[in-house]
Amino acid sequence: MKDNTVKCPNCKEVFKVDDSVYTDIVKQVRDQQFKDELTNRLETANNEKQSALQLKEAELKNAFQEQLTQKQREIDELKFKSKSDLLDEVSKKDKEISDLESKLANAETLKKLALSEALKEVEKKNDQLENVLKSKDTEKELLEKSLNEKFNDKLNHKDETLKLKDEEIERLKDYKQKLSTKMVGESLEQHCEIEFNKLRPTAFPTAYFEKDNDASNGTKGDYIFKETDINGNEIMSIMFEMKNENDTTATKKKNEDFFAKLDKDRKDKGCEYAVLVSLLEADNEFYNTGIVDVSYKYPKMYVIRPQFFIPMITLLRNAGMKSLEYKAELSIMKNQNIDITNFEDKIDDFKTGFARNYDLASRQFKTAMDEIDKTIDHLQKTKDALLSSVNNLRLANNKAEDLTIKKLTYNNPTMKEKFDDLN
Repeated sequence: MKDNTVKCPNCKEVFKVDDSVYTDIVKQVRDQQFKDELTNRLETANNEKQSALQLKEAELKNAFQEQLTQKQREIDELKFKSKSDLLDEVSKKDKEISDLESKLANAETLKKLALSEALKEVEKKNDQLENVLKSKDTEKELLEKSLNEKFNDKLNHKDETLKLKDEEIERLKDYKQKLSTKMVGESLEQHCEIEFNKLRPTAFPTAYFEKDNDASNGTKGDYIFKETDINGNEIMSIMFEMKNENDTTATKKKNEDFFAKLDKDRKDKGCEYAVLVSLLEADNEFYNTGIVDVSYKYPKMYVIRPQFFIPMITLLRNAGMKSLEYKAELSIMKNQNIDITNFEDKIDDFKTGFARNYDLASRQFKTAMDEIDKTIDHLQKTKDALLSSVNNLRLANNKAEDLTIKKLTYNNPTMKEKFDDLN
């Protein structure tokens, strides 16, 4: 990974830039390198040109000097010939010398002409290169201006983004705090009672939810919830204990400090379930996952935060209503001496599946709470986790609603025959 940082040559401050800005700056450096390389190549070409002209001039002089030497040698040889022949020969040689001198003069002219043409070409290229350099300088200035504007825009955008993220983080923190704390000005008991009474007329018209005032056995819980059907059969019952972090009786105490008493109160008052609604151990992630099953210590006991008060009653109530139906059907089948072995197994399978979906829902809510703490970068993951939690709760409820006698009697010939006879 390349280090996309730039150090200001004036203030010596190091800036971190993204790939696009880094690429623009590298382009500027390359343009400067191109300009320097172009200047060096012009100087080299000019030096090579001068060297080539000097070499060509030396070669021509040497060639003509060799020819003159040869002719002089031939003249010396002709001195031994006859005078007339010698004169003729000398005349020829003089003519040849004259021709050679003329050629030498022409060669010098051609050399100067070639040099002039070469100089014109070099000057033309030099002018072109100077124009290119001027264009590059202008482009560089425009690029520097554009980079400064982009950099300032990105700095402003970054500041604005950080401000928005800070606001979102504060909003999420406030949202989480509201999820985990009671309403201002209310005690935890008042909060739960108000939340229940909002739904009592529509969702729990036949339910009993009152404070436990019977301390005849030495202790009492906070609230008892009981619900029966129209025939007076109990659907389910819950012993509630509410513990607020601000209560003086709960100062620096842990949730498990109240398990034994809550279990005793549940048994003494004949309740099926025990639920501790607690604001204790606010930083303990084990209790911040949602609905926490602690039945590994005490049977049918759960610990919840206040926001799960109504969902907890609803889940247990739906399971109790289905269980009541199964009990009624089971009673009928027992009275008719029907083999119920597979029937009871299916009830156990239902309970296992229900518990698994319930556990998945609790785990998914913990994931959601953790992702909220990781701020804006994990908002999408938080949304998925919350949706998954809701989906598992829906699946658990659907399993409870979808369980029928037909499914329970599947692969049970004895029960199927009895129900066929009844129909």
